[in-house]
Amino acid sequence: MDPIRRKILKTGAAATAVAATPRVFAQQTRQGGAAMSFYEKGPVRIHYEEAGSGFPLLLIAGGGLNSTISGLTRGDPFNPIEEFKREYRCIASDLRNANDGQSSGPLEIDRPWDAYTDDHLGLMDHLGIKEFMVMGFCIGGPFIWNLLRRAPDRIVAAVLAQPSGSRPEMRDLFYETNMKGWAPALIARRPDIKMEMVEKFLTKMYRTNPDFVFTVTRDFVRKCQTPVLILPDDIPAHPYAVAMEAAMLAPKAEVSMFPWKEPKERIPLAVRQIRSFLRAHRPASA
Repeated sequence: MDPIRRKILKTGAAATAVAATPRVFAQQTRQGGAAMSFYEKGPVRIHYEEAGSGFPLLLIAGGGLNSTISGLTRGDPFNPIEEFKREYRCIASDLRNANDGQSSGPLEIDRPWDAYTDDHLGLMDHLGIKEFMVMGFCIGGPFIWNLLRRAPDRIVAAVLAQPSGSRPEMRDLFYETNMKGWAPALIARRPDIKMEMVEKFLTKMYRTNPDFVFTVTRDFVRKCQTPVLILPDDIPAHPYAVAMEAAMLAPKAEVSMFPWKEPKERIPLAVRQIRSFLRAHRPASA
């Protein structure tokens, strides 16, 4: 082959490979069939995965500010992606700046809860999804209430499993937990973030209004017309009293048996109740 022609062909092949690279890294497939992708908006980059098909179901893992997709897939107390991907388009993401995740962005000190909600709603916008259902664990509880406040017309139904809440006798629990378990690793890998910024961020998030479910008032829950299913827990970060108060206040709330995680044989019964609840409120056209 003519040397010049050979060089042109090699250059073209290399260019094709380079052009394909962003797509390869932007969307890969994890073992088990979940598609891994990234959503970007300005300085925010959110790692998310999708699995299954059907009506959209946004899944929010527990783990506080270190909430990641792996918190769902490790199956504690159960793996909602595996349980629901046969009926729903399951969508999950790493929380912005979670230490073990792949999502990143600035600390929005003046609006921490809303910044995270921006990410959840922005991801659904990115995917072209108008209406969806949502299930959240732990910190997913306050996130869901904020989603219901911000976008009540988009959320068809919500499941709050072992939701976080504020205990009157432990108002600083989440501030102290995140100062120890989230802040040090974040600062170590992000030189643009200083301890003073983290302190202000966590103060706004957990100390400015350290009551009830953090993100909404009792009056909001009392007026909320979205169907919600609450599965209470009773550990320091997941107070039973707060979960039950929300269940009693919300006019379209249902509540699971308690305890539902112990003994382990009860977990399938709780999953069955979640499945029935979601089916009951899934739009007929879905």
